[in-house]
Amino acid sequence: MSVPIEHEQARRGSGEADPPSLVDGVLDVRRLPSFGFSVRSLMWWGTAGLMTIEGTAFALAIVMYFYLRTHAELWPMRSPPPELLWGTLNTAVMIVSAWPNQLAKKAATRLDRSGVQLWLTVCVAFGFLILVLRGLELTALNVRWDADAYGSVVWLIMLLHTTHLVTDTWDTSVLDVLFFTGPLEGKRFVDVSENAVYWDFVVLSWLPIYAVIYFGARG
Repeated sequence: MSVPIEHEQARRGSGEADPPSLVDGVLDVRRLPSFGFSVRSLMWWGTAGLMTIEGTAFALAIVMYFYLRTHAELWPMRSPPPELLWGTLNTAVMIVSAWPNQLAKKAATRLDRSGVQLWLTVCVAFGFLILVLRGLELTALNVRWDADAYGSVVWLIMLLHTTHLVTDTWDTSVLDVLFFTGPLEGKRFVDVSENAVYWDFVVLSWLPIYAVIYFGARG
């Protein structure tokens, strides 16, 4: 049974924290919150597991990059290193995007619908800006994906991370629409909180990738 978010706000505001009790031999859990944040949420554990798996995939791709580099006489093989402008600019924008992302997370924890609407919208705008800059990055790699081993591994890593940018920007957009259009259950605020954690992962995972792609070819 879903619980109106207004009831959850009132319950949290009143400081209700009574433990469940036995009533006629039945466990009464009506006064307990219908959702929880952080480790109290199954969504948190699922997100943590997903980040572990995907972080491992990023690490393996980076190991592959350096493995191929150790077996090449020249690196890059037949092309100049990627241009620094768009990659560096996009990295800066990603770092800045962590600020509205945290504000959206805090608003979700407070069950502040208007705050979530505002900061999710800002996050969506950042997401699309980052995707545009990523498109410009891909045009400045100075190598085709099928040119040689260097080009293949660089494009693999870039597209792997780009997939994460696309999926999380989509998820954020869907959540934003839901907060403007539909009746809300408390678990939607948990979704916003966990989405913010995942965006932090996407941003932080990019930092070592940026170093590898843009400076691994200049060492």
